[in-house]
Amino acid sequence: MSAERVVIAHLSDLHFGGYADLAQIEALEAFLPTLGPDAIVIAGDLSQRARHGEFQAAHAFFNRLRPHAPLLVVPGNHDIEWWKSPLRLLGEQRKYQKYSRYFHELRPVLEIPGAVIAGALSSYGVALGSLTWNIRDVAVKGHLPARETDRVTAIFAKAPPGAARVLVFHHNVLPGELSRRMGLANWRKAYRRLLATGADVILCGHDHQEGAGQIDGSLAVSTSGTHSHRSRGGRASVFNLVTIDAGAVHIQHYRWALRTKEFTRSDTFSFARAGPPKVAVSVAGGDQPL
Repeated sequence: MSAERVVIAHLSDLHFGGYADLAQIEALEAFLPTLGPDAIVIAGDLSQRARHGEFQAAHAFFNRLRPHAPLLVVPGNHDIEWWKSPLRLLGEQRKYQKYSRYFHELRPVLEIPGAVIAGALSSYGVALGSLTWNIRDVAVKGHLPARETDRVTAIFAKAPPGAARVLVFHHNVLPGELSRRMGLANWRKAYRRLLATGADVILCGHDHQEGAGQIDGSLAVSTSGTHSHRSRGGRASVFNLVTIDAGAVHIQHYRWALRTKEFTRSDTFSFARAGPPKVAVSVAGGDQPL
């Protein structure tokens, strides 16, 4: 296995618009470059209502970060205009047109020395695969079709030996510590297919609360918090710094200090890159019905 060390800054749920915390956004612009990440990943919900102005603000933020590290972004449930094509009645692309105008790819792939980072699409709005019996889940819940996990499996199969395989999508795969809700519908089936992709770590968001954990004791999960005023339980916002080395995945939380207006190091969790033992750590995820 390669001894290459890869460092990824993992953010999610910026929610540019009325709920964005501009003090945090400005702090991130200054602080992230000092961490020396090999890549920056934003796991969806760039906007609050998929409006042009919100996407333009997110686009400008990303452009200020790009000189410091390659950037990968995937859409969240707030970034799609699902009402333009519920249940795909008018085709899939209509609901992604505005997002695609600013960020182009729905399923981006980024290759950097020591890692392959693959984005997957979990945000479909009102779609058959995302429907549940809970009315709260309408247009909020996500799902991962087999075609998505099959595509990612093929990408990772072609990765160089020992390269870190990083999978990114919006909806959480672990239950929220406070919400106790899953972001994905049919998550048990999704678990089996996610384990089969060969990923070393999943980067996701959606619940507005940070977390670190594992699927089946073998696949690490990094859940980033929100940089808006809608964090779970009024908790401090958190982003994660994910470091992948030859044998392990390390997830470092950076917590927002309201008094000093800066991000400070908080909890760290480490997981072997493959196999047991099962490790009990913080968990996060769930739905953010905003």
